[in-house]
Amino acid sequence: MRPVRFVALGDSLTEGVGDRVGDGWRGWAALLAAGLAEDSVEFTNLAVSGAQTREVLEIQTPAGLALKPDFASVVIGVNDTLRCTFDIHAVAERLDKVYAAFTRQGATLLTACLPDPGSMLGLPGALARPLARRQRAVNRVVHALSDRYGAVHLHAAEEDWIMDRGMWSADRLHPGERGHRQLAVRFHALLAEAGVAVGPVPAAEPEFPEPTKSASLLWLATAGTGWVARRCTDLLPQLLRLAADEMRHRARGTSARLDLRASAAVSAALAALSVEQADAV
Repeated sequence: MRPVRFVALGDSLTEGVGDRVGDGWRGWAALLAAGLAEDSVEFTNLAVSGAQTREVLEIQTPAGLALKPDFASVVIGVNDTLRCTFDIHAVAERLDKVYAAFTRQGATLLTACLPDPGSMLGLPGALARPLARRQRAVNRVVHALSDRYGAVHLHAAEEDWIMDRGMWSADRLHPGERGHRQLAVRFHALLAEAGVAVGPVPAAEPEFPEPTKSASLLWLATAGTGWVARRCTDLLPQLLRLAADEMRHRARGTSARLDLRASAAVSAALAALSVEQADAV
């Protein structure tokens, strides 16, 4: 019998950013892998920092399917919300295709909804609310499609532990080792409850000392600054326009219209997928 195969798709969260081991990243998916089976597990991490749903669909999914995994995690969407090209219809369509491809091949699908980056960064309200609205839209799509495809879904958006500063790295966007371990532990609990994870529970306590404040500041001043700068070049002009629109609506007392507009867009995106599936049948 061949070993159990686990393939992880996604962005920097799944790549392991924030959980440094040696010269590279480890992350929650690698921590989870050993707990999926009693014997060895073949783990392949295809996640790439900065990836969006397009890259997951067009690049990571074909590579993942070729490995014929028993487990496939697809945790993605935050980078889509940080782009001026954000389109919830496109996000929903891509995720639907990715989820369908792995479940059709027989893999156990792992998904998660995530907190919005604006609140994690502590941005001012007018800047944070548009990002929160986008992330809520992505989370609604992930919830609906996870139900549709029977995914093992981790609610990691509003849980209390998410707001624990000790779970996060210096950049406030990626978990530290403790946070990555919490993701692994919680995914394992869901998989064990479903009867598909039979290996040991990942350890919840960190293996390595937490980075010193000076080391964290050094990371922010080098790699972290570059990370923010690359996204600001693309997002900032539109985010400022979104913030101005937010303030206009608040001044008029019509902020609810923005929420209704976002909710309607999600409903339309999911309805379009249902029509496409009906037509395919």
